[in-house]
Formats: sequence, C-alpha cells, structure tokens
Amino acid sequence: MSVPPRAVQLNEANAFLKEHPEVLYVDLLIADMNGVVRGKRIERTSLHKVYEKGINLPASLFALDINGSTVESTGLGLDIGDADRICYPIPGTLSNEPWQKRPTAQLLMTMHEIEGEPFFADPREVLRQVVSKFTDMGLTICAAFELEFYLIDQENVNGRPQPPRSPISGKRPQSTQVYLIDDLDEYADCLQDILEGAKEQGIPADAIVKESAPAQFEVNLHHVADPLKACDYAVLLKRLIKNIAYDHEMDTTFMAKPYPGQAGNGLHVHISVLDKDGNNIFTSEDPEQNAALRHAVGGVLETLPASMAFLCPNVNSYRRFGAQFYVPNAPSWGLDNRTVALRVPTGSPDAVRLEHRVAGADANPYLMMAAVLAGVHHGLTNKVEPGEPIEGNSYEQLEQSLPNNLRDALRELDDSEILNKYIDPKYIDIFVACKESELEEFEHSISDLEYNWYLHTV
Repeated sequence: MSVPPRAVQLNEANAFLKEHPEVLYVDLLIADMNGVVRGKRIERTSLHKVYEKGINLPASLFALDINGSTVESTGLGLDIGDADRICYPIPGTLSNEPWQKRPTAQLLMTMHEIEGEPFFADPREVLRQVVSKFTDMGLTICAAFELEFYLIDQENVNGRPQPPRSPISGKRPQSTQVYLIDDLDEYADCLQDILEGAKEQGIPADAIVKESAPAQFEVNLHHVADPLKACDYAVLLKRLIKNIAYDHEMDTTFMAKPYPGQAGNGLHVHISVLDKDGNNIFTSEDPEQNAALRHAVGGVLETLPASMAFLCPNVNSYRRFGAQFYVPNAPSWGLDNRTVALRVPTGSPDAVRLEHRVAGADANPYLMMAAVLAGVHHGLTNKVEPGEPIEGNSYEQLEQSLPNNLRDALRELDDSEILNKYIDPKYIDIFVACKESELEEFEHSISDLEYNWYLHTV
C-alpha cells in the first residue's frame, strides 16, 4: 500500500525533529514577486500541524511592491477583502538556519487556493505551469544558477554603500581584478561559512570566485534536474548569504548596480534539456548543427525583449548594462563567447548547454526561469532559427536593441502574444501593475543630482 503524500511529508518532519531535538523554532518562508522572503515563525511543536493543514497568509503577499506595501490596482488587496490563501510545505526544504543563536529551522512554502489548487499568483506556480509543458513532451530541464553579490559595510556613507574593511588587513578593498585569490583570503571566514552553511542546508553551492569589483563575489550552484528546485536553492542561498555576512558584521547587496563605474550583479543560468532516457538533447560535437539547440536558442532570442521585465525588474536593473561590464544589450548568441546574451559553452559534447547572461541578481529566480523556459519551449515547438552565431566582440557588431528602461520593458511584456501563452495573463497584469506603481513613485521623486544641476542654475 502506497503512503499518501501528506504522510510522507509528516515522516520528513518527524525525522528532522528527531535528528534535531535542539531546534526551538521553525521559520516558514515564501518568496514574493520581488524574491523577498516573507512568512511566519512557529514553535517546533506546531510543525506537524503545518504539514497537515498548512498555514494561512493573505493573497496580497503577491501584490507587494519592493517596500512591502500592497499595490491595490492588482486586485489582490482590499478588492477581495485581503483574503487568505493556504500555504503548504515544499518537500525537501526543511533545514537548519546555521546563523541563529537560538536553534531555528526553516521550511519553504508555496501558496494554494483554499480548495487546494495552486495559487496562480505565486511565482513558483508561474514557473511550474511553464515546466509542465516540457513534462508533457517527456522532457526534463536541468538548470544551475550563478549568483553575484557585493559584501558591503554596515555603515554606509550618506546612504551610499561602501566596501567593508577586510577582517585581515583592516583596509577597504580597491581591487577590480577578477578571480584574484588574495581577495578570497581577505574574507575567507565569511565566504567559507557561506559554503559550509549551504552544505548544511542542502544547497548545492560548489564554488565562490572573486568578481571584477571590490568585495564582489559569485557563488556557483551545481546543476539539478528540476528547475523549481534550482530556483528554491537560489532563493534560499540569497537569504543564507545575507545572514552569514551579517554574523561577520557585514551586509550584502544583490542590487543590480550598487556602484557607478563598477560591475553590476548578474544572475546567470545554465540550462540543458534531458529526454525521457536522461540524455542531453543538446549533446553535439558541433553545436551549430544540433537542431534542438539552435531552435531553443532561437526561441529565447525571439522572446528576449518581452522577457526583460522579468529579467531586469527594477529601475536600477538597467544601470547595469554596458559593454565594459559584459552585460549583453541585444539578442545574440555565440559559442563560448561572453559578449553575447546566450553563450553556448563548448567544453565537451555531452555538456553542451545554454548560458543565459542577461538577468540581474535582483530578478526573482522563478520568474526569470519561467521567461527563459517559455522561450526554450517556443523555440523547440516552432523550430525557430536563431541566425548565425556571433564571433568576436558582439558590442562592436550589434546596436543596443533590448529595452533599456523598465517602462519600455513592461510594455514589451504586456504586449507579448508569445509570453501570454505561457504565463497567465492575469499574472502579467498583476506584475505590470506592481512595477508601474513603483515606477510612478520613482518618477515623482527628486534626485540629489537634480538639485545639484537645477536648484541654483535655472
């Protein structure tokens, strides 16, 4: 007799609590539209009830702007009485929080209708709907993220970030040398605690490298044959990095462009597609001749302009673009070429994959993945050809053509017939409403530069 799914999950809770009798509390986590983790904290004695019955949270959680205020034009706030939905645990996400002084665990949740159906406005559900189209074709997505971030001082200067003092030398770093091992040594304790904390939480982070700006680093996640789980790991990794750094008296930022004149923070994703036998359909001695690879690339490039609002969801996101910072600004692809939007690594035939290089670290991983996979599926099913791969410096060969501001990106998304086939138009309406609300507030603010330029000169 098979064990019911809920009983299987209860077994997970029982095993964890038995193994960790010291745990006092459990944080119940759910990522909102902006990838900000929200939720509730419960005592350990309530964990079984969560697995059996879930917890209630308002649907408006997915209509929050970047400041945590409900955007009423989404229709998920007062229009529905700020009504609750029910959130259930995601199996396999129960783990310790290694930074807590009082032993605390965490559990990732996903929202459902009261009747049990997944809630359409949960970004994880948005992605699940896209992934189901591959499942129907007998295909599995294998994915891995690369996440960039800055360590920053807990004391900012006039509201602006600055690199933290090295725990070893006491100096603020100035180096822009990518892959410099000495810079890893300067923050070794913090970075090592991040890797060890990831291991403790079951997050497959296998490397940290120094990036091309002071106190900027990249964490590489190992590939997994489940895009939902890959995004779960990315969300939990960001939370882990923030809290471990805070324990080391530093802050972190995943802001797309925290410093003018320095590299921004990117979120790259590597994607391959497996058939029912587990074989990579992109495998090829000559990737240009692999039809599935070409069509996947073609579909992603065709949908790239409409995807930009999910890849670069904030006003600041568009300040990251520039040839000198290796951020592509036109639909392009190439073999082992880091100046293009879609890079195809060519190390070995069975490891051929797509590396999507456009999104910022401020993107919601679920929504980013949904947009990218929509493009892959569109390309595979419609046999979209991508044109010739770019050789050499793409910035010298192609004019900028992707949206370079949030308002244009939202228009492209709203008008996209293709993405509206993959992502519930009701969700696109909610996303656009939230981002337009943020944009309106931003455009009504007056910057320091405006005062410097105009206060006494006009």
